[in-house]
Amino acid sequence: MFVLVEMVDTVRIPPWNFQRKLNEAIAEELNKKLANKVVYNVGLCICLYDITKLEDSYIFPGDGASHTKVHFRYVVFHPCLDEILVGKIKYCSQEGVHVTMGFFDDILIPPESLQQPAKFDEAEQVWLWEYETDEGAHDLYMDQGEEIRFRVSDELFVDTSPTGPASAAPETPAQPGQSTAPPPEDSMEKKEAPYTLIGTICEPGLGLLSWWNS
Repeated sequence: MFVLVEMVDTVRIPPWNFQRKLNEAIAEELNKKLANKVVYNVGLCICLYDITKLEDSYIFPGDGASHTKVHFRYVVFHPCLDEILVGKIKYCSQEGVHVTMGFFDDILIPPESLQQPAKFDEAEQVWLWEYETDEGAHDLYMDQGEEIRFRVSDELFVDTSPTGPASAAPETPAQPGQSTAPPPEDSMEKKEAPYTLIGTICEPGLGLLSWWNS
């Protein structure tokens, strides 16, 4: 679930931090830059583990800060495929069951990966599992806050780095009284998660199943 990743970066230390020990100042800057951030194809950065090498520091003309190339290891949340994790249901939607681990929320269990037979209750906005017993089928609702075990079946990284403006069509002068504001659907873009885990419910998988059997 957590791995150590070797990284290299050039860290800028402002002049007002020169009185501090170099390692402490660098550690603070690295955590400011990386902690709780997703690095593309690496994972969710948690905290600095250690600094393995410091190269020479330089002060460039016009900038009073020092610049140091640093080799370090960082603790990263990046589960392996087929790893089994424990989380809680955050909410349900037509897309599937959305799961949170407290520090990481972008986990989706699609409908085909739920325990079958499963169906979506439109009125309650929850998925339910039709659990077969000797007395017949019982609807077990996957309510918000229920603890579940799931297997990581896939992962999705999305590059959310800023891009340049899209090429626009030639502008035409607005007519008197005509609004120049963009349409609502153009001004509000859906924000994509930079890192998403796709999971599969494990057997028995649901806390409510152990509750039913108790």
